[in-house]
Amino acid sequence: MTLNTDYRTKTCGELRLEDAGREVTLVGWVQRVRKMGGMTFIDLRDRYGITQLVLSEGDKDFELANTLGREWVLQATGKVMERSSKNSNIPTGDIEIIVDRLNVLNKSLTPPFTIEENTDGGDDLRMKYRYLDLRRASVRRNLELRHRMTILIRNFLDSQKFIEVETPFLIGSTPEGARDFVVPSRMNPGQFYALPQSPQTLKQLLMVAGFDRYFQIVKCFRDEDLRADRQPEFTQVDCEMSFVNQDDIINMFEEMARYLFREVRGVELPKLRQMPWAEAMRLYGSDKPDLRFGMEFVELKDLFAKYPGFGVFDEAKYIGGICAKGCASYTRKQLDQLTDFVKRPQIGAKGMVYARVQDDGSVKSSVDKFYSQEALAELKTAMGAEAGDLILILSGEDTMKTRKQLCELRLEMGNQLGLRDKDKFECLWIIDFPLFEWSDEEQRLMSTHHPFTMPNPDDIPLLDSDPAKVRAKAYDFVCNGVELGGGSLRIHNPELQAKMFEVLGFTPEKAQAQFGFLMNAFKYGAPPHAGLAYGLDRWVSIMAGLDSIRDCIAFPKNNSGRDVMLDAPAPLDDVQLDELQLKVDLKQE
Repeated sequence: MTLNTDYRTKTCGELRLEDAGREVTLVGWVQRVRKMGGMTFIDLRDRYGITQLVLSEGDKDFELANTLGREWVLQATGKVMERSSKNSNIPTGDIEIIVDRLNVLNKSLTPPFTIEENTDGGDDLRMKYRYLDLRRASVRRNLELRHRMTILIRNFLDSQKFIEVETPFLIGSTPEGARDFVVPSRMNPGQFYALPQSPQTLKQLLMVAGFDRYFQIVKCFRDEDLRADRQPEFTQVDCEMSFVNQDDIINMFEEMARYLFREVRGVELPKLRQMPWAEAMRLYGSDKPDLRFGMEFVELKDLFAKYPGFGVFDEAKYIGGICAKGCASYTRKQLDQLTDFVKRPQIGAKGMVYARVQDDGSVKSSVDKFYSQEALAELKTAMGAEAGDLILILSGEDTMKTRKQLCELRLEMGNQLGLRDKDKFECLWIIDFPLFEWSDEEQRLMSTHHPFTMPNPDDIPLLDSDPAKVRAKAYDFVCNGVELGGGSLRIHNPELQAKMFEVLGFTPEKAQAQFGFLMNAFKYGAPPHAGLAYGLDRWVSIMAGLDSIRDCIAFPKNNSGRDVMLDAPAPLDDVQLDELQLKVDLKQE
């Protein structure tokens, strides 16, 4: 390590017992000062660690040491000595520096929260002073992990003959997917760029150009509502390959995942299963199922149809249940809390039915008055339940909606029972997605992924007769209930692409206006091609065991999409608006 010896000769994280007797100079921030009788102890922190400094009464800079505040910037010169009271919690805990000289390089205001692993600062406060939050070791480690992973990813892709190509951030706006962020053009009044939601069309053009293996670690922008795994700007490991089929893509990027898990976590991934989308929705109510625990759905509509009398089930289109092993001891209060959980507005269930399997094998349920023990015994068999198990049931008029509600209940039970271990990894591929999904907002079919996704060749005739049943040649990589990446085979045939636009409701003129550059390029010998994009933020967060991608991004936005540190977004002044020939007219709700 090469250091500027005018300031320091060693870092605060590298000195060990074998360095005892050496004179060193350290620089860093004051973590804390402890005054103990005639001695003052200073914990000095830099990016590399913490080292204890010691000054005694009578030392030249003893009085100065007693004036230091938290986060002051110091330079300290002294001799490395073995500590009499060692600290096994830090790598430098066997030594301390007996200080000869202290130099205050800068003072600091008292920080608004403690710069500690377990800080007393709330999210908004830490985001406002993110440059202070980044001094915390836990946050720094996340960014160090992110750095290491980007190096590993580049090395892996380079070894597989991929070439990294940058694509522009100022592009044209395209429909489908999330809303675009738009940028006005001063030189072209009344016209706008868009920030790319992904480099999708550009990487396809690179395939037409003959760059048969492309990648880019790239910022993407989507104007959508935020959750724990979303930010308005995020980073993709964006990849595309020519002359490949779906198995080629899956094999390549499964090997990349295997490489990352091995290098970062020391985990060997087995050969991954491929689960059709329809099966994932039937068993887990999610296209990103968490396989770290069971509780697969059991469909119960046919069973309860044999025992009419409970109106809620009689009128339901879908009835599904999960079996929580060993949870028959749940109290009424716990069950009421689960019912309240599924009735939350963001989940939307109307209620929950439960059944306990007693020690003698009988079943006690919340709907006993509607069902005989014979019916409940059949329920127990259908659920594979045993003595001590708890059966939880949801029903509804919309199959997909009720499955998603049951998915939330399953995940909540997984959390309550400690089954979602962040040090355990269960990965799989989801395949055979629907090519289209219905949009209530648009009142038309929309692309499930994007309009360049290849339909399953067996389903192409359905584009005319029943497009909602067409499957896509698409795939998602899922780990622990998180979609870490996804992609598809692309349409490279101009006629099939035109048909796709027709099904999506584009007139030929609109398709040409929006995507003419791509359609024209395909007329010049477009190769078969396919791609995948991994979410780098999500990869880092799952490797670090984080609950939010925000914790592995240096300067993230809050849940309202605001940068509270920079106070952005913000209004433009009149001069800037005049230059852009824009007028802001805020509509009143």
